[in-house]
Amino acid sequence: MMMRSIIHVDMNAFYASCHQAQNPAWQGKPLLVAGDPQKRHGIILTASYEARKFGIKTAIPVWQAKKLCPCAIFVPPDHSLYISYSKKIFAIFREYTPLVEPFSVDEAWLDVTGSKRLFGSAEEIGRLLQRRIAEELNIPCSVGIAANKFLAKMASERQKPRGFTVLHHKDIPSVLWSLPVEEMVGVGRKTAPVLKEMGIETIGQLAAMPERLLASRFGIMGEILSQLAKGNDDSPVDPHAFDTAKSVGHSITLPRDINSPEEVARVLLALSERVGRRLRKGGYMGRTITLTVKDQNFVSSTRSYTLQEATCLTKVIYRTALQLYQTRFETWRKVRLLGIAISKLQLREDACQLTFWADEAERLNRLTKTADMLKDRFGETILRPATLFQGKLPDKEIK
Repeated sequence: MMMRSIIHVDMNAFYASCHQAQNPAWQGKPLLVAGDPQKRHGIILTASYEARKFGIKTAIPVWQAKKLCPCAIFVPPDHSLYISYSKKIFAIFREYTPLVEPFSVDEAWLDVTGSKRLFGSAEEIGRLLQRRIAEELNIPCSVGIAANKFLAKMASERQKPRGFTVLHHKDIPSVLWSLPVEEMVGVGRKTAPVLKEMGIETIGQLAAMPERLLASRFGIMGEILSQLAKGNDDSPVDPHAFDTAKSVGHSITLPRDINSPEEVARVLLALSERVGRRLRKGGYMGRTITLTVKDQNFVSSTRSYTLQEATCLTKVIYRTALQLYQTRFETWRKVRLLGIAISKLQLREDACQLTFWADEAERLNRLTKTADMLKDRFGETILRPATLFQGKLPDKEIK
């Protein structure tokens, strides 16, 4: 099998960078994208790198940011501006390969394996992308290059802002394995303590841990973590995973075929977390949820359900996907791949999510917003439902 060349590009302080690019007078100045400064619960959504020098971090209160940097420029979020720049960035990406998989509005994977004859090596393409985005749009970004998606994202995380890292498989022991386990993509500060109870402090120790022991504690997710720690990831770059004009989705090919209801439910929950996070980062909500299942015989089936109200909440996506699986598929069949997508999208500011259960919806929205802020600051998996790594799936719902 031919080794792939994957590039992961991640914009730096994207929201703040968009405002600075739009207004040249703000270039080089501390700029903060924040909630309403007049409200006590206003918080910092994004801080420019100039502001970060003052100790300002995402999710701190506006009053605290003002105290740390009185000269900072405060601007409200403008999702239409971010989407406008995102479309321009992705248009540049697609000039070099049709295989572009967005992770959110400000980062993506590119498979340039088939592009090298036209544009040069992956490193040359990566440098070209970084330079063009900076020169044409005035947006800084970090670039990671590797043979698979996991390693490419790990590489782009190594240097920010304006980083450029090439990670070869042979360099995994020297570059990655000494890192704390919570710095691995897929492991956050919620999961790390559970790993540390097992004596796993670093990515290298996770890679060395017998897979059967991880599976006994984490189920199918333990097997996936084991493979990632070793640098193994055969998931393809999927250009349809996050089509902002049509749908937001994510799928995973499992390391082994499964049909355990508990394991299937955990995978669906993990996928729902990813899809919900992508929706919220992109500023979208959607109504139609589609579940894709590929069985052990490589036969794929899809089933959909359209909600009365648009949503971006993980809990709603998960409940719907689980119900589709339990009622519309032959659950005795072993599963090789699972995927969740949500379509009929609309911008969140244009959507209305009013129901008879308004109190619960408002509580979930507040909880989700807080969780997203923590993930922006500390990593994608700082908060994860307990069922993803221990115990059995509760009968009713995930709190």
